[in-house]
Amino acid sequence: MNLPEINTNLFKQLRFILVETSRAGNIGAVARAMKTMGYSDLVLVAPRFENALHDPEAVAFASGAQDILRGARVVGSMAEALEGITYAAAVSARLREFSPPVLSPRQLAGQLVAQPDWRAALIFGNERFGLPNELVEKCNVLINIPANPDYSSLNLSQAAQVLAYECRMAVLDGAGVALTPRQPGGDANEVGFQGEAASIEQIEGMFTHLERALVEIGFLDVGNPRKLMPRLKRLFARAQLEKEEVNILRGIARHMRGRHGKDGA
Repeated sequence: MNLPEINTNLFKQLRFILVETSRAGNIGAVARAMKTMGYSDLVLVAPRFENALHDPEAVAFASGAQDILRGARVVGSMAEALEGITYAAAVSARLREFSPPVLSPRQLAGQLVAQPDWRAALIFGNERFGLPNELVEKCNVLINIPANPDYSSLNLSQAAQVLAYECRMAVLDGAGVALTPRQPGGDANEVGFQGEAASIEQIEGMFTHLERALVEIGFLDVGNPRKLMPRLKRLFARAQLEKEEVNILRGIARHMRGRHGKDGA
């Protein structure tokens, strides 16, 4: 059977990030899930045991996907894991009060296929504790798998398999319709501009800069910050900021600080 011509950018660019994984078998099983769907970029953040990629249990559960383990990286921080990433998706069964926009795996897959220039990452938390709120708030979207509400707990590798499958099918079916105002393939007469997507690091630097400016002009009380910054993060996550937009916001923050005797970043 001949498959239609497909855009393979997503297969090469999509990164799977496992945060503080406790079981070696789950790492191997995720590697297997990735390989069956055509993905290979695996990063481990501070796994809770040594020699995670060479653990016999990880190798056994990889079951033929040992090349994914050999090509994987172990890093000590999320900042390292997200280097080069412009779009981060946190995967969690638990919804958060101040989470970024919530998408299903299928909705996410449609967005990723429609934006071939994005460097995206799927972030999976520890088997027992999941992902911390502060990490989720830094992501562009929160992915929630619509499982049985009476028993919605998926094994780590099962969740990775669901996401990998949906992303693969979106590529094969050509079902990439972005759920944002800036979508390619729209009306040829539509006026619009699409620039380079800002990286997670650039956006986080902008938030830090903006927070300092808001404190200095008296808008944000450091002693009683309430939920201002998480709400702003959620607002900007919906906007899917571009690099130039981040620079504009940092320029505004720099001007705010300059008016109060500060020199900027």
